[in-house]
This record gives sequence, structure tokens and C-alpha cells, in this order.
Amino acid sequence: MTDLVLERMPTAALPGWARICAVDDLESCWGEAALVNGTQVALFRLPGGRIHAVDNRDPRTSASVMARGLIGSRGGTTTLASPLHKEVYSLATGECLTGGQPNLPVYETRVVDGCIEVAALAPMEPAMLQ
Repeated sequence: MTDLVLERMPTAALPGWARICAVDDLESCWGEAALVNGTQVALFRLPGGRIHAVDNRDPRTSASVMARGLIGSRGGTTTLASPLHKEVYSLATGECLTGGQPNLPVYETRVVDGCIEVAALAPMEPAMLQ
């Protein structure tokens, strides 16, 4: 297994975004954790160049483990299963698909000049995700 050390890259000129790492630094379908303004965020690069960022804290246990979650799918929805109790969340919206659990906060991402940036503001509200 390769250890990936994400170094703080120069921040983009636009406020509200935190530059994390180059897209090529992430392996496909494998999560990595990054610290964004004091919050641990789990980053995932999926086939087709899709980038997702979710809170690294498991909503059920508060353990910082979601970067080690399992990527999968349910219907047409890309999912992330908690490595602890296997609750399944929509990777795009954070909705808990196994019922009754709190949702997983998700963060807006973008790629600028080959680098992943995460919105340094609050998690996206469910209305923004539809």
C-alpha cells in the first residue's frame, strides 16, 4: 500500500475554496482524508473524473473513518458504506439509504488547473443537491 501525503497547496484566488491536491494524487475509488478549515473531509475520485467530498466523520459513531468506506452502488446511485457499521449513504447527496441514521454531510468540489478544490464553507444543503 502506498502512503499518500497531501500537502497544503497554494490556495486559489477565489475565496471560499480550499485547494487540496492534484486530481492525479487520488487513486480511483479509494478515499483520502484532508483537513479543510479544521474539518476532516474524505475525498473520492470516481471513474469518469467525478470527484466527491464528504465529511470524514461517521454520522453514527463520530469516528473519523469515512475515507476508508466502501464505494458501491444502489440502483443508479453511487454509494459509500461506513467501514464500521456498514450504513450506506448516497455519495452525491449524503442521504442515509439504510434508514434512520443521520445523513452524511457532503461538500461541493471543483477541479481547477488539475487540482481538486473543496468549498471551504458549510456543507451543501439538500435543496442545493437536487
